[in-house]
Amino acid sequence: GYSPVLCSLKGHSDWVRSVAFSPDGKTLASGSSDKTVKLWDLSGGTPVEKGTLKGHSEAVSSVAWNHDGSLLASGSRDGTVRLWTPDGQEKGTLRGHSAAVNSVAFSPDSKYVASGSGAFGRSDNSVRIWEVATGKEVCSLKGHDCPVLSVAYSPDGKFVASASGDIYGNGGTNCVKIWNVETMEEKCTLTGHS
Repeated sequence: GYSPVLCSLKGHSDWVRSVAFSPDGKTLASGSSDKTVKLWDLSGGTPVEKGTLKGHSEAVSSVAWNHDGSLLASGSRDGTVRLWTPDGQEKGTLRGHSAAVNSVAFSPDSKYVASGSGAFGRSDNSVRIWEVATGKEVCSLKGHDCPVLSVAYSPDGKFVASASGDIYGNGGTNCVKIWNVETMEEKCTLTGHS
């Protein structure tokens, strides 16, 4: 009979929390609660594990490739973002969040990476923009009263959208905020999710 599953990639020892295809489709990155990122070679007939990236001290929540596949970002519950080359070499660690990093996204030109943070009992709930070349924090965008669960750049790189939710039932706001990256100000808040 027909099965929509092409293959199963096994190798992580705990939950797989995030996956991302490289832009050329030849590599898949997977981030796991086992504190690792695995790279899978999809270029042949059968997918093959080509490396395990170690360095995070807690679960990896998010993985994202830059526009040309020359860098991979991983965000972790340890509060850091790590940058990796496609062959598994660590290029840097971005530190500044005081809570879990739940989401990462590269700007369309790959010069910046955005990270969204927050966790129960921790008040970070911020979006941070980092310069990839230097590893320096460009800005911290604050305004969410709940953990930031997802971040995304607009196609022109001028805006970042961030989503937050009251995942702990504490009466916070379930919303999306759109930020102007050039002015580092909130453009608008989209509400309506209950």
